[in-house]
Amino acid sequence: MTERDDPKAALRHYLQATRDDLVWKLEGLDEREARLPRTATGNNLLGLLKHCLNVEAGYFGPTFGREFPSPGELVLMAAYDEDPQADWYARADETKDGLIDLYRRVAEFADQTIAELPLDAPGRVPWWRPGHQDVTLHQIIIHVTCDLARHAGHADILREQHDATVGWRRDSPQVIDDQEWPAYVAKLTALADGFA
Repeated sequence: MTERDDPKAALRHYLQATRDDLVWKLEGLDEREARLPRTATGNNLLGLLKHCLNVEAGYFGPTFGREFPSPGELVLMAAYDEDPQADWYARADETKDGLIDLYRRVAEFADQTIAELPLDAPGRVPWWRPGHQDVTLHQIIIHVTCDLARHAGHADILREQHDATVGWRRDSPQVIDDQEWPAYVAKLTALADGFA
């Protein structure tokens, strides 16, 4: 059966592509560059990855009665009482390579959940509001892929701000090679200034 004929394989393909894009945006960065806040709210590339790995561990774990084999490596729910942003940055004792490795292990864990359950398998998201907690695996794969894709878009912008590395995907950047970017930016600025 090809991916075209297998909805679960197609969903997993897009989930994996988004994971790969998130990790790619950290390539070539040292610890400081990966952690450096790049927005007024502190968004940083390594924090995005840490948030996403915790998202996957939660949605593909407790939602379906499963527990990640080493839960102490994740941000525990109690940590949010002390720091609501606990999963949005790497602590001093965490490293870029360590979090990338953890993300890959979380992805394997999530993929096991996906492989072992049918798409209509029931789950329950305990942190969602009452009346909306009951879900299926199908819904969760889509929900998590959309959440990760949103954060991969954030990572695109953060990385571009750092060193002008742009592109949709490593193997298919979909960026015009010979574009005169300063002239293009000046053109857009002039258009915007026309409305000042």
